[in-house]
Amino acid sequence: MTEQSDTRPDGSSPLPAPVREAGEALIKLGASDPELAATLARVFGVVASEAARTPRFARALGKALTPDPQTAPRPAERPRRSRRAPGAIEPFAVFAEYGEAGLRSSLGELDLEQLRDIISEHGMDHDRLAMKWKDPRRVIDRIVERVESRTAKGAAFRGRPEQSATPHGEAGGLKAEDPSA
Repeated sequence: MTEQSDTRPDGSSPLPAPVREAGEALIKLGASDPELAATLARVFGVVASEAARTPRFARALGKALTPDPQTAPRPAERPRRSRRAPGAIEPFAVFAEYGEAGLRSSLGELDLEQLRDIISEHGMDHDRLAMKWKDPRRVIDRIVERVESRTAKGAAFRGRPEQSATPHGEAGGLKAEDPSA
């Protein structure tokens, strides 16, 4: 059996580096799992043959394998991690259970840094001023304002709260309309 050389007499290779690397990877895989290596080789062979035979398939394959620049993740776009500690309380839960007065009371027990932790955790510093404020009451006002705003957001689509069945001023319930009126 003769071994084919993938190099030219001048020392250069006719195959591009990625193709050579794929072949070498299949050879390495063949040493540990020959069945999988053979299967992958057949799949790659069929796809490559079809792409060589059909230009339309080659273009579609190239397009499918090329990352879309608009949807490809960019390494520089990592989620921001806050260096601050998590908030001492969950302001939305306190507001839902105890209302504005209960939230203000709970926030009043925290120091300025704990208030800033809540601001940071919940992204309440939209204008990038609240983290600079020195007055805890001002920071508390910001937290309450943002919690109320976010809680009320979308209320128009949630429907109205249940109204009483009796119209104002009528104690006996709904009256039937008088047809003679």
